[in-house]
Amino acid sequence: MRTNIFFKRYHVANLSPLGGSWRGLFSLLFFLSVISANAQITLNFSADSPLRKLQIAEMAITNLYVDSVDEKKLAEDGIRGMLEKLDPHSSYSTPEEVKSMNESLQGNFEGIGVQFNMVEDTLVVIQPVSNGPSEKVGILAGDRIVLVNDTAIAGVKMAKEEIMKRLRGPKGTKVELGIVRRGVDGILNFTVKRDVIPVNTIDAVYMIRPEVGYIKIESFGETTHEEFMKGLAKLKKQGMKDLILDLQGNGGGYLQAAVDIANEFLPKNDLIVYTEGRSVKRMEYTAKGDGSFQTGRVFVLVNEYTASAAEIVSGAIQDQDRGVVIGRRTFGKGLVQRPIELPDGSMIRLTVSHYYTPSGRCIQKPYVKGDKEDYAKDFENRLKNGEMTSVDSIHFADSLKYYTLREQRVVYGGGGIMPDEFVPLDTLQYTKFHRQISAKSLIISASIKYSDNNRKQLKKSYSTFEAFNSEFTVPQSLIDSIIEEAKDMDIEPADDDELQRTLPYLSIQLKALVARDLFDMDEYYQIVNETSDIVKRAIALLTN
Repeated sequence: MRTNIFFKRYHVANLSPLGGSWRGLFSLLFFLSVISANAQITLNFSADSPLRKLQIAEMAITNLYVDSVDEKKLAEDGIRGMLEKLDPHSSYSTPEEVKSMNESLQGNFEGIGVQFNMVEDTLVVIQPVSNGPSEKVGILAGDRIVLVNDTAIAGVKMAKEEIMKRLRGPKGTKVELGIVRRGVDGILNFTVKRDVIPVNTIDAVYMIRPEVGYIKIESFGETTHEEFMKGLAKLKKQGMKDLILDLQGNGGGYLQAAVDIANEFLPKNDLIVYTEGRSVKRMEYTAKGDGSFQTGRVFVLVNEYTASAAEIVSGAIQDQDRGVVIGRRTFGKGLVQRPIELPDGSMIRLTVSHYYTPSGRCIQKPYVKGDKEDYAKDFENRLKNGEMTSVDSIHFADSLKYYTLREQRVVYGGGGIMPDEFVPLDTLQYTKFHRQISAKSLIISASIKYSDNNRKQLKKSYSTFEAFNSEFTVPQSLIDSIIEEAKDMDIEPADDDELQRTLPYLSIQLKALVARDLFDMDEYYQIVNETSDIVKRAIALLTN
């Protein structure tokens, strides 16, 4: 909900005679004059008011400090300083950060419509967006964009963000692109008319087993529910009776999107989530009863990076005994931020309440105000105490015991959603050598080069994913190139045993990446999911 911000009438008599620098002060006043849904904040300029102290400090620094200061940055630093002493999720964002954040959640941006990767300082088109502006003018997968409006973007060490800035622009505006295409001499010139480009929040939709559908939601944005319904309809046509809903690594997003997704599984009036805070009254979100998947079995996959809106869906399905949650305890982000828009387009996201699951569990894990470093080390701490690798290392106090609403099963609070079926993290699956070459982006870079160099032949040999999946084998030359490049960076396996343990997962990863470049994300997950312990546990439970 958008917060209304206004100027209250305030007393400005007896101001300290430090000069006329009012811009920073008024920005501060503008921020501090806020009406929330349930509380009105009135400015108080009495002699001992904290606001009076802020006013004097800002004016003194701006007018008297020995060196010149950036007044805008001074105000931003002041806001950040106040927020840093609060919870870990209250934050300040610049206008640029707000725009970027909104694009990912609103489900679209305005640009030329291509998926791309950078290969050796050159932008290579992986795929043009279907029916998008680039596809309409004839730009193809494998094309290299080297010029944008006569400015070279290849071979000049231009930052990826700067390239994206040049390619994006308001709908209807035109951009001139210079493209190099394999087998064609010279530079091809295209005029592309920018348009609204959809940003999908669902990564994969496919039938993972007969009668079992699989949907992976990457985040919860404005278009998530619409995407989900299309995916559900597609799977039902293919004979789906049960569903695996993958929320692993889903960092959250819009509350309403999570509520809409949960609604599809639950009967009428089932509580999905409620929020409550010091100045915000309890607000409940319940199912409407018009959900399109209320009977089939549901298995929700989660891990330590599943957070916020994704935890709302997981908690609702678990507490209402609608499905089985599989994986490892989720992140534990249960603080509700209210956006407060500032005059220059920047934004404060201020925590105003907590999320609670239907059984009354607070999703937020414990934290110490102002100590973001310890909060950020939660994953390390879980790993050290064995929680990630052994169910026997997980202990809950009786005070954290709650009960599901239908079957009265025991579930636990204390932060995050503890799954019904625990799947340990396999710390031995990836060797140190594999982790090192992944961190240096050697694997993904090599796969992109391979796909780019062999795209025409690969498309000819494997016209369908089914043919690719059953017949394609990662060439040894591709693996050798990665090992050689790693050696040049002084990265080598400790011994032959480590190398042999690395090769199976490296081959699967490469095959999945090549499939993604030739086809799409559905095909990528169809390969990698067959090696996922969490996915395999869900399949085992479904088939048994």
